[in-house]
Amino acid sequence: MSSIFAEAMGPDFARLHPMLQRRFSVGLDAGQACVGRGVMTSIRRGPWWTVPFLQIGRLRNILIPDVGTDVPFQIENYPYRDPLGRETVTFVREYDLGRHRRRFDATMVLDAGRVIDYLGTHQHLAVDLDLRVGDDGGLVLTTDAQRFYEGPVGFSFPMLFSGRALLREWFDDDAGVFRVDLEVSNERFGFLFGYRGWFTCEWVPADDAPDRLKPRRHERRT
Repeated sequence: MSSIFAEAMGPDFARLHPMLQRRFSVGLDAGQACVGRGVMTSIRRGPWWTVPFLQIGRLRNILIPDVGTDVPFQIENYPYRDPLGRETVTFVREYDLGRHRRRFDATMVLDAGRVIDYLGTHQHLAVDLDLRVGDDGGLVLTTDAQRFYEGPVGFSFPMLFSGRALLREWFDDDAGVFRVDLEVSNERFGFLFGYRGWFTCEWVPADDAPDRLKPRRHERRT
């Protein structure tokens, strides 16, 4: 059994840079977790009117309202089997902004050949991900349809009130580090949020994720 990312990308997975292949091979079959530590050289946001939108997302660890430069951060990718029997990988990022520590929670599962990204502490948002390989062997991730779930309520989230993400992650052979660049934008209002930075990784044995990384609620619906 391969990782959920290798399953979703099929033969294209082999076109990723070898270090990207190793990073996105995290899964129960590999029995390893990946912990990255580095620096966000820039965390930025859109105009002032985007702040309330970002503050709402902060309440459930979905968005970050702060800006900064040279911000230390950590990302933890642990595989585990969720209560619904699905192999899941955590993508929990924590940022040290001095006076504040901010956290972005995401957990990913494979559904019908596509990776679904659940965002937030309660998996409120389920986001379809499109994964492809860039010319440099990096991973290019774009978000697609989004669905909001709260208790018995579930609906497709209008993209007019949300953002689409474009994330690029690649390995810098000269510096020996992973680099990442993210932009989230709204189709009408433009740029909302973004960051860029670098990190190094260590791989540790793991067949479960620490409870502190797991969502408080697991959503059955994809």
